Amino acid sequence: MSILQVKHLEKIYEGKVAFKALNDINFSINKGEFVGIMGPSGSGKTTLLNVVATIDKPTSGEILINGKNPHRLSRKETALFRRHELGFVFQYFNLLDTLTVEENIVLPLTLDGVSVRDMEKELETVAEKLGIISILKKRTYEISGGQKQRTAIARAIIHKPSLLLADEPTGNLDSKSSKDVMETFETINERDGATCLMVTHDAVAASYCHRVIFIKDGQFYNEIYRGDNRQAFFQKIIDMLALLGGDNRELSTIRF
Repeated sequence: MSILQVKHLEKIYEGKVAFKALNDINFSINKGEFVGIMGPSGSGKTTLLNVVATIDKPTSGEILINGKNPHRLSRKETALFRRHELGFVFQYFNLLDTLTVEENIVLPLTLDGVSVRDMEKELETVAEKLGIISILKKRTYEISGGQKQRTAIARAIIHKPSLLLADEPTGNLDSKSSKDVMETFETINERDGATCLMVTHDAVAASYCHRVIFIKDGQFYNEIYRGDNRQAFFQKIIDMLALLGGDNRELSTIRF
């Protein structure tokens, strides 16, 4: 069953010179899939994620999430749709420093007026799953980058969204924290059947996906599937990035 369908997606930014950021992008993601999006800087990866996330509007084509086009909804309906159907994990964590870890995590439930008892139950489940029970009472400035990202993942999945969107989730982390965070994604994908779409520069992070879609100059370029061997998949990703003409930063993150 398709959770996400992207059909003939185009995004043009108007200006003195119009710029086509996305050109006729088509793909779909089934329930329980973990899909990566890669490409050189400026290839349209983040634009694509922003359009799927309803942060940006497509110029033409359509996005369907669970069969619904969120871009056809009113502003209020879109906000509700985003809150119920989507979970977000960002490079810079986007946690609120004034709140404790647990207050950050339950934020989506607070906005929906969930009872305190139900909130505590969900919090315990998700915190245990992500191994962060011991830090729940801490403020965000008292915890490490890896713990911040796990807190952000907990907040993104506590309301059981249909689709989890991650934008460079390891971009701000050292290699050990990156590995922990990607193993967390892998676990929630395999154990809970979470459907994930992740934009990344990092070949190691991408090697945790079931498949990776490559885009270049706003267009679909290629797609590769993992199969059983992650090491071989990692090598294929590296080869593809080299073909795409990835900059050095993209190829220098090799730490398997």
